[in-house]
Amino acid sequence: MSLLDIRVPAVLLRIDRNPFHHGTLGAVRSLGRAGVEVHVIADSTGSPVQRSRYVRRMHPPPPPEATGDEILAVLRRVAGQVGRPAVLIPLDDATAIAAGRLREDLAPSYLLPAMPATLPERVADKAELAAVCATVGIPHPETRVPDSPARAVADAERLGLPLVAKWSRPWLLPPGSGLRSTRLVHTAHQVRELYARVAEAGSPLLLQSYLPPGEDRDWFFHGYADRSGTVRAGGAGRKRLSWPRGAGLTAVGHWTPNSEICALAERLTGELGYRGVFDLDFRRCGTTGRYHLLDFNPRPGAQFRLFADSAGLDVVRALHLDLTGRPLPDGDPVAGRSFVVENYAPFAALRTAPGGRELAWYAGDDPGPGRAMWALWARHVSGRLRRRLSPPAQVPAPRPNPGAAPSSGTSWTSRTTRTSRTDNEKASS
Repeated sequence: MSLLDIRVPAVLLRIDRNPFHHGTLGAVRSLGRAGVEVHVIADSTGSPVQRSRYVRRMHPPPPPEATGDEILAVLRRVAGQVGRPAVLIPLDDATAIAAGRLREDLAPSYLLPAMPATLPERVADKAELAAVCATVGIPHPETRVPDSPARAVADAERLGLPLVAKWSRPWLLPPGSGLRSTRLVHTAHQVRELYARVAEAGSPLLLQSYLPPGEDRDWFFHGYADRSGTVRAGGAGRKRLSWPRGAGLTAVGHWTPNSEICALAERLTGELGYRGVFDLDFRRCGTTGRYHLLDFNPRPGAQFRLFADSAGLDVVRALHLDLTGRPLPDGDPVAGRSFVVENYAPFAALRTAPGGRELAWYAGDDPGPGRAMWALWARHVSGRLRRRLSPPAQVPAPRPNPGAAPSSGTSWTSRTTRTSRTDNEKASS
């Protein structure tokens, strides 16, 4: 008999169009294996998730830049199709923020944790998080928010290069812009280039002192703060391999109990009155040994299944149990357990794992997504290789009209050169 109330379905919500978001599949399998009916609101175009035996139905998502009203309309439509109250689980920052603001409008169709409506937005905003850490007394890298190009360069000089550049609200970055949420910059020229795109990015640029990576420095904590504020499920883990290397998502992670990080997580969520699933990223300073909070994600992290304990409890199951009034079982941590994302760390997926291991995509009871992922990944990699190896497109020079002169001060050659450069930049992006 399932510990979960299988009469209550779950609706997973994600606007992000990334087809390789393995956290979505992890949530589908965690709840589906427990007997819960799982609906997914996400882009299904080529998505391996739609091949899972545990998906009851895929629903079209709102557009990437959807307004709150548009998200609400989609959720109400899906609620009508599901036909009974469901636990809502946002899987990216944009939907977590929207769900927080829309909580009262979504009741009684959806069950959500009770907390201040703007709190998910506050912790997801990188500038706000720096202020929160200063107030609560949580170590955080020194951060500056410049208000002019000159101030940006001056702040970079004060912080020292290299430094980390972040957009305060990365969920607002326009698709196809080439802007990344976080970037390591090495020169003042790069800082000026980024600051020039503030209006395009839709949120302020942050400059942050750089804490170099190293052995035993990259950590994360996943947890669930229940209705009383007690942090349940989850745990602390070490990032052993990231993609891209040194600054990306967790490709290989190990469950490694860490009382100091656990205490920081409990203090932070307790001071804020946070309720629900959360994912924190830390980096330990090699000089002081202190753990600095880098990110607060108000949603399940993609590798949350690393922290499935001896009772089978993870943060997504904890959420469903708590919101449906069921008790959470007391399991033991499975220290040494590992989590591997096969397409980012294929060799790690082949090694033995004495402490136990979960793969992001492959599962014996649900093989469809794994097969679909490898086919999609092969097309993705081959497409990138073709774009890198193909010669830049040559734009033919326009033929001058014998009866017309070039515009003042501009030759036909110079205009053609500018056109070719622009096309080459697009081809390489």
